[in-house]
Amino acid sequence: MSIISAYMVPHPPLILPEVGRGGEKQIHLTSDSYARAAGEIAAQEPETIIITSPHAIMYRDYFHISPGPGAKGSFARFNAPDARFEMRYDEELVREICRLAQAEGFPAGTQGERDPALDHGTMVPLYFIRRAYAGRPLPKIIRIGLSALPPEDHYRLGQMIRTAVENTGRRAVFVASGDLSHKLQEHGPYGFAPEGPLYDSRIMDVCGRAAFGELFDFEESFLERAAECGHPSFVIMAGALDGLRVDAEVYSHEDVTGVGYGICAFHPGEPDDKRRFLDIRREEGKKHSAALREKCDPWVRLAWQSVESWVVNGEIMAVPRGLPQQLIHTRAGAFVSIHKEGKLRGCIGTILPTRESLAEEIIHNAVSAASRDPRFSPIKPDELPYLEIQVDVLGDPEDISSEKQLDVRRYGVIVTSGSRRGLLLPDLEGVDTAAQQVEIARGKAGIGPNEKVKLQRFEVVRHT
Repeated sequence: MSIISAYMVPHPPLILPEVGRGGEKQIHLTSDSYARAAGEIAAQEPETIIITSPHAIMYRDYFHISPGPGAKGSFARFNAPDARFEMRYDEELVREICRLAQAEGFPAGTQGERDPALDHGTMVPLYFIRRAYAGRPLPKIIRIGLSALPPEDHYRLGQMIRTAVENTGRRAVFVASGDLSHKLQEHGPYGFAPEGPLYDSRIMDVCGRAAFGELFDFEESFLERAAECGHPSFVIMAGALDGLRVDAEVYSHEDVTGVGYGICAFHPGEPDDKRRFLDIRREEGKKHSAALREKCDPWVRLAWQSVESWVVNGEIMAVPRGLPQQLIHTRAGAFVSIHKEGKLRGCIGTILPTRESLAEEIIHNAVSAASRDPRFSPIKPDELPYLEIQVDVLGDPEDISSEKQLDVRRYGVIVTSGSRRGLLLPDLEGVDTAAQQVEIARGKAGIGPNEKVKLQRFEVVRHT
């Protein structure tokens, strides 16, 4: 068997009468749609319900799957301790998902369980499902948290879940739990932002058409300003329906409390290669990346080649022939910065030259940026089409006596205290004053705000 249906649902505790105490009536449209969805799930008689929740255990670079035979939970923190749940987990299906993830070196599994109690993002859907079962035994569940990893990884997790369901012969329903924007009304708990209504409108349109490829088109900064919580959950669900024709139906959308609540149903059908959205995205990314590389200058092209050589083959490339003389006969410090879809993915550099040529400096620093930046996991081959690379060649540092001699657009800064040294490149988004520049550089070096420091400035030649 496989995924027989999927649902996008919200999780406001208010919707439970035990919590809302009459306040749930203001979102009666959502309650009615929830009851409809839960009734459909009960009628389909799944063996397992897979729930992805933003309020389950979450790690930056890892997807946590709840382990063990089962878990309990209640709405005690919402002043409704009598609203309790005790659910069994589908341990066989969990093991199969973990096996697939381990085989591919994918960051998902049952490690890192901090709190076994069921979260409200899981329990709100279960409240309606349990009511629809009317005392009959409930199916087992799987509970999966989200991560700060890119949308492609969330989609890939969905694909693995579907494969695991098929491998175990399960009859499963997927429930993607997640509220929409939290910034829809001035009177709401998080206030208003223009991106809030825009997000709700876009996501309901995309999901109403089952146009899951468009889920990748939501920029991270837009999602942050909209203060949504369910988008990654919806992307995992989309991955579980990859390559299938999907009939979608919008049940409801409400914007009453200042938070968006949307409910949609998805029923998969026959295979459809045009709906392999991650594969399509990768191919488009490869073409776009190749076109960009043809336009970039030799400094950036060299960094690109170095990153590819290391990520694909595990090799540090030799200095190629035909490079400009500046790369061969110049020695200088250089920083290589790697971004993925506008978000920093790695940045490593040298303040002073450490190699025989600038070309070698760029080659080695590109490898380090791709694989040794302690803030990030090493770049994987399937990320290459989405990367943007920048090379900053540093001029000689110049001693200065005060911040007044800095210009955040023109100069980078080096702060030194004993053996500790911090550097910040110039012309960075969000760094608008010399004081900010120095403060950030201090922080990178672990130098306190009141410690005496030596200040230096430097200019860069930036290649993008």
